[in-house]
Amino acid sequence: MSRRLNEALARFRPRPERDDGPSRVSAAGFRAATEERLRGLERELAEVKARVNGLLFLVAGAVVVQVVLGLSR
Repeated sequence: MSRRLNEALARFRPRPERDDGPSRVSAAGFRAATEERLRGLERELAEVKARVNGLLFLVAGAVVVQVVLGLSR
């Protein structure tokens, strides 16, 4: 593996504070943590998409208003 990938994986692995706990994350634990992060990312992406859509509708509405005002003069 590349050095950057090893460093990224090392940051994800929990550092044992005491010697009585496991030093590695199980595959199931890693999968659960990854799925939870992906769900959070999906929620945040949905929020960003909603905000962008709202902004686009606001801009389109402003353009329509400007066109209507320009035609009414």
